[in-house]
Amino acid sequence: MPVETEGRITTPFGATSTAAEVVAGIDLAGKRAIVTGGASGIGVETARALAGAGAAVTLAVRRTDQGEGVASEIRSSTGNDDVGVAALDLTDLKSVAAFAGAWGDQPLDILVNNAGVMAIQELTLTDRGQETQFATNHLGHFALALGLHDRLAEAGSARIVSVSSSGHLRSPVIFDDLNFSFRDYTPFGAYGQSKTANVLFAVEATRRWAEEGITANSLMPGGIATPLQRHVLAADPEYMEKASERYERAGLELKTPEQGAATSVLLATSPPLDGVGGRYFEDCNEAPVVDRRPEFGVGGVARYAVDPANAERLWDVSLELID
Repeated sequence: MPVETEGRITTPFGATSTAAEVVAGIDLAGKRAIVTGGASGIGVETARALAGAGAAVTLAVRRTDQGEGVASEIRSSTGNDDVGVAALDLTDLKSVAAFAGAWGDQPLDILVNNAGVMAIQELTLTDRGQETQFATNHLGHFALALGLHDRLAEAGSARIVSVSSSGHLRSPVIFDDLNFSFRDYTPFGAYGQSKTANVLFAVEATRRWAEEGITANSLMPGGIATPLQRHVLAADPEYMEKASERYERAGLELKTPEQGAATSVLLATSPPLDGVGGRYFEDCNEAPVVDRRPEFGVGGVARYAVDPANAERLWDVSLELID
């Protein structure tokens, strides 16, 4: 059971816990969940754990053919036939609106904003002129949550899980130049900005929506080898080896996808976390706030990422950007 330690929530789980271990004994029968990016990486294991606990799970994916294959495998491995697939392109606001509209009037208990893109090597803009990592990782999920707000509110005690990263420690949100029009573009700087936005979203969503029974938390899943690294691996095939060495120097290890999904599943399902929001977790425990980037670039949440003023400003800016 989670407890407060020095103002932070701690649980019996840790870095090596798996999604299945975290959800063991929890009954999600009658609950509905959406996992964006549920056809690859930790999204698969997040969806599998939720389905294994009895939830009706929708994989929101760009490639529905790939999604159908994953959904079939999850149905087979869990014995839960209520695992479906729906098309969602987070860079296309029409696609986001269509997905939300197609959800209909069903209450939504769990929204896991898991999909993402990492370290695109060259500056890339969407059709709306927005930097692609920020548009995908933050704005698309922001629009999705807004589109599903009423369904989340109907659930009565809904949770949004915002998958961030220790990469947020690389950059705050640079409000005056979100699209790198004046500053030099760096792949991880853009990624870091988008991941900070994921944390700030959870802070402000909770402030605005908690009275409606909707809370949001963010998390760092850990270092995991998944398709997320495809862009940086194309530029540096030894990236994961270097990352593993960096983690070892910090006294950490790379995780399996099953371990990487654990913190997402904890935030989505742990009963004692009902009503808890606006916090950032890593290794299944709430992380400390830090005022400088750690030596090895991992551990803790930057103060700028949980700052209420930054969170409110991002919300207002984001509303303008998706209009």
